[in-house]
Amino acid sequence: MPRSSLHIQATAIVASLVIGLGASAPAAAQSEPAAPRECGGYPAPVIPDLTPTAAHDETASVETPFGAVELPLAPAAALGMYTTDVDMLVWLGYPLAASQPIRGDSGYETFPCFFPQGPLAGIDTFGNYPEYDYEEILSTGPDFILNGLGYDDDVNARLPQIAPTYSVNAFDGRSWREHFRETAEALDRIERYEAWVAVYEARLAEVRKAIAHNSDVVVAPLSFWGGKYSSSCYVGVECSVFADLGLTIYEPALADGGTGVELSPEEVGQLESVDYAFTGIGIGDQGLKEFSETMAEAGKNPLWSRLEFVQQQHIVPFEFEMVFGSPSGQLAFLEVVAKALSE
Repeated sequence: MPRSSLHIQATAIVASLVIGLGASAPAAAQSEPAAPRECGGYPAPVIPDLTPTAAHDETASVETPFGAVELPLAPAAALGMYTTDVDMLVWLGYPLAASQPIRGDSGYETFPCFFPQGPLAGIDTFGNYPEYDYEEILSTGPDFILNGLGYDDDVNARLPQIAPTYSVNAFDGRSWREHFRETAEALDRIERYEAWVAVYEARLAEVRKAIAHNSDVVVAPLSFWGGKYSSSCYVGVECSVFADLGLTIYEPALADGGTGVELSPEEVGQLESVDYAFTGIGIGDQGLKEFSETMAEAGKNPLWSRLEFVQQQHIVPFEFEMVFGSPSGQLAFLEVVAKALSE
């Protein structure tokens, strides 16, 4: 199904699902001068022209978290091991190999809608998570690989057999922004990281003004899985955006270094202080099916339906790929919050 049709369908179906469960539905697509492209019912972030650096043959020894490696300084066909890595490659100015990985589950058939469109035009995709496709990685012919899945020893060992690889464990509990900055520094592209910071901070200032009337609300990342309600800042993107906007974060979500809290059905009343809850969902038919099933299960609890943010339709669904930590993901979640709290 073409992406435009998929997102129109997703917006309509999610709307019908969450309205019946006391949640806020994404608004219908609309044209906005500052951000004309829509992404699942909210404006996609405005992303500047990300012209790639011209390729050349020079190499250098680069220190990585796993030791020094000889890397090309300006490769011609870079590949990201995970979608967050692809996004970072674009922002860091790397020309991309002709095919790039995406998730192979949760309804994904192409890149997340909030990624930069220009640099990804004409790039093919293949599923590379939760199963890794080393044959496809090899066949696309990369001359440099950025690998954020450094927690997997097998990945770290096999990728350098395909192409020079910069590996980092981007999911070690530290902020993705720390990893992004350190990667940019190691690869001698810190100015590209700083350019992203400038874009993000400029948009932050605009959003703070737009949501000033809601600046005193309590916000929370929220999920429901296996009969439990969870609120956690561990992944980082949601709570870093909340904090950057000066919003009050549901305190239990910050517990144990952001590991947060898991509530049983009988304990869900502890969410009573929350004004807005943000929950990640997949896309397409599969993602919508998963979301409808989890929300229907949560809705069986009468204590849930009595919560003020449920009654006020202040559950905000968003594309869950934002929260795994990448430049465009952080900008996109900022737009989700801006849309939810500016109305």
